[in-house]
Amino acid sequence: MLFRLFITFFKIGAFTFGGGYAMIPLIQTEVVDKKEWLSNDEFLDTIAVAQSAPGAVAVNSSIFIGYKIGGILGSIVCMLGVVLPSFFIILIISMFLFKYRNNKIVGKVFLGIRPAVVALIFSAVYKIVKTSKMKRKSLIISLLALVSIVFLNINPIFTILFGGIGSIIYFKLLNGNDIKNKG
Repeated sequence: MLFRLFITFFKIGAFTFGGGYAMIPLIQTEVVDKKEWLSNDEFLDTIAVAQSAPGAVAVNSSIFIGYKIGGILGSIVCMLGVVLPSFFIILIISMFLFKYRNNKIVGKVFLGIRPAVVALIFSAVYKIVKTSKMKRKSLIISLLALVSIVFLNINPIFTILFGGIGSIIYFKLLNGNDIKNKG
C-alpha cells in the first residue's frame, strides 16, 4: 500500500505545473474518483484543513491523506511522493536555466504555461464547489470571503477565523443546536 501511495503522489507531483491549487483536481481524481481512498466530503475537509495550516496545500493534503490511509509512514511516503518530482525538476532547471535564461523560446514556453496554470486553478475551484453541494447560504458566505480577501485585502487568516467563529455562533447560539448534530 505504501508503494501505491508513493506512486500516486509522485505522479501528481510530476505532472502538475503550477503547484498547490493546480494539484487539487488531480489529487481529487486520484484519491476520490479512482482509488476511492476518501469520500468527497473527506476530501473537502482535507483541503480545508490543508489550506488553513502553514505550508503548501498540496504537501499538506498529501500528508493528511497519507496519514489517514497509512498512518505516520503513509504521511511521510505521500509527502515525499508529491515533493520529490518538484525537487528534481527545480534542481535540473536551476542547473540549466541560467545558461538559457535569455533564450526567447524558453520565455515563450513559460508565457504559454501561465494561462494553463490559471485554468487548472479555476478548474479546482469549480470542481470543489460542484462536489461540495453548497447551498445558497454557503455560496454567499464563500463569495463574501472571496470579496473580503481579494478586494478588501483582509488577511485570509482573519477570514478563516471569522468563518469558524461565525459558524460556532450560528450553530451554538442563534440556532440553539449543538454543533455535533450538524456534522
